[in-house]
Amino acid sequence: MRILYLLFAVLVFLFQGVADLGPPLADTMACRDQGGFCQLMSCPQVFSVSGTCHGGLLKCCTR
Repeated sequence: MRILYLLFAVLVFLFQGVADLGPPLADTMACRDQGGFCQLMSCPQVFSVSGTCHGGLLKCCTR
């Protein structure tokens, strides 16, 4: 039974990056070109929201 838990954990780690394998969206590339990063929640205190990422699902945080 323990091997199933280990197998499940390995599969979760393997499939974490699968969502990023698709073609990058224009707003995500624009955010990264500005030196920003995408975040689901509000930006950290020293960063401000400068746009969107992933088709408007995330916020682009830049300094």
